[in-house]
Amino acid sequence: MLYPSENAFREVKDLCGIWNFKADNSGVGNSEKWYENKLENTILMPVPASYNDITQDISLRDFIGDVWYQKDFYVPSSWKDKRILIRFGSVSHNASVWINGKYAVEHKGGYLPFEAEIGKFINFDKPNCVTVRVGNILDYGTLPPGKIEEYPFDDYPEGFRRQIIQHDFFHYSGIHRPVKIYCTEHDFIDDITVVTDIGENCGTVKYSVKIAGNGDVTVSLRDKCGNEVASGNGENGVLKVENPHLWNVGDGYLYTLEVKLSNNGRTVDLYEQKIGIRTIKVEGCKILLNGKPVHFTGFGRHEDSNIHGKGLDNALNIKDNNLLKWIGANSFRTSHYPYSEELMDIADEEGFLVIDECSAVGFNFWGAGKPVFCPELISDEALTTHIREMKELIARDKNRPCVIMWSVANEAATYEESSRPYFKKVIDTARQADSTRPITIIEHTKANECKVGDLVDVIGVNRYFSWYNDPGYLDTIEPRLTAELKRWYDNFRKPVIITEFGADTVAGMHSDPPQMFSEEYQVEVIKHYANVIDSLDFVVGEQVWNFADFQTKQGITRVLGNKKGIFTRDRSPKMAAHYLKERWDSLKKEAEL
Repeated sequence: MLYPSENAFREVKDLCGIWNFKADNSGVGNSEKWYENKLENTILMPVPASYNDITQDISLRDFIGDVWYQKDFYVPSSWKDKRILIRFGSVSHNASVWINGKYAVEHKGGYLPFEAEIGKFINFDKPNCVTVRVGNILDYGTLPPGKIEEYPFDDYPEGFRRQIIQHDFFHYSGIHRPVKIYCTEHDFIDDITVVTDIGENCGTVKYSVKIAGNGDVTVSLRDKCGNEVASGNGENGVLKVENPHLWNVGDGYLYTLEVKLSNNGRTVDLYEQKIGIRTIKVEGCKILLNGKPVHFTGFGRHEDSNIHGKGLDNALNIKDNNLLKWIGANSFRTSHYPYSEELMDIADEEGFLVIDECSAVGFNFWGAGKPVFCPELISDEALTTHIREMKELIARDKNRPCVIMWSVANEAATYEESSRPYFKKVIDTARQADSTRPITIIEHTKANECKVGDLVDVIGVNRYFSWYNDPGYLDTIEPRLTAELKRWYDNFRKPVIITEFGADTVAGMHSDPPQMFSEEYQVEVIKHYANVIDSLDFVVGEQVWNFADFQTKQGITRVLGNKKGIFTRDRSPKMAAHYLKERWDSLKKEAEL
């Protein structure tokens, strides 16, 4: 799906801003057809943003069910004979959309875009109204999975229920990313796919253009200065670039592939696709970027901030980007869901390596005597959802040079025999959709029990020795971690990235000797992991959990959220940030020698 971009042949209107909002406390909005009229008794709500932290209403913070958004907008009369679409960057977790009371589209899945043609519903001489019903209930067929528990007992409040979630981050909900309307001609560029390769003093750009309607396709590849370096004709082709400027770590050099559609000699559509010329391969125990081994340094992250929740915040994204550069990180994982396209644009521009993960998190810790992968829990319905999301994710991000590999799940119950046929179908789907990138799965299963390690190209391992395991015993980290990582490599002969490790740390809490939750303890944990990482050549990456403190559901193991961040939630550095900066700056200098 092409991101709406504006040029001489495409116009875009932004519908972000202040919307009218109403929680459907009685669950009657759909049956009473609230979408047919103006919502009554509304409050103001920003878009994009999570709605949970915007008000002082505790019931809205923890709301379960449907909420409704509504906004008026105008469409220029110049769009009258054109194809008009509305596009949502993401709505968590399912959405139904009406335009002027007429049903337009629905979408399930909280972290990927969707769009619909709306021209037949549009008024050109008066305001239009978009109404969105947003539901946040998770069940065994959604990603992430969850369930609703009812409490019909005398000693609970009437109608009391709770959303059970299996993931360790707050259940933020709402319209989280931009809403746009845009127009094209009825003959238009529908999709573009780009695959790059490099040879001796030469780069190749293989392109495929999908059009709707009629027309002739021409393409032009331009460098950052706007100079044409290659051109071609037709919907499919290969462009050759002499002495290309390769996209690389910290050097996100982007070319622009200008695709033009003409009809009877008249240009009817144009799209400019940013691309980076680079290769990514797995050879033996190494990951090669442009033919050279790369060591991943960085973090698991979350789209999470005070007030905004998971809503897009471009100022925060740029701040985080600058912190990543300051600390010497070269990568991050989109734990545990696809991140916004706007954030991924930054990664493309700045040369960050991204492990792009779908929202299959929480496939564990809940069996209640049953296997996780069984008809009552993770069933064929969940598999269908999982496969659809992988297709949508790859369709969205397939042209991004920053995306180095796809992650199909985080910490699933891959010790179960029934997990293998499930993940084989998901992984086969990903490979069919994109054969150019490695695939990983992020494991917490023991190496000797994993049933799917041979299906992927890279093993991601989450381990918390001296925290969840042997808490407080720092001297257990190195022998246990070394043995565990060697088992992963001996069993599967794949490169290994430690995709999570760390310790909860309360900023400003100090202890000598180090004690759990102190800043000194976090530093010591990371140092012990670093010693092991430096001793094993098949370990090709270290991603600390987490970049910044983040909000979670309430519970006795979390004090106002997860405190494993190297930065606080307001992005102040803890002691470990200075240690990691020194370490990663040193690793970078060694690699450059």
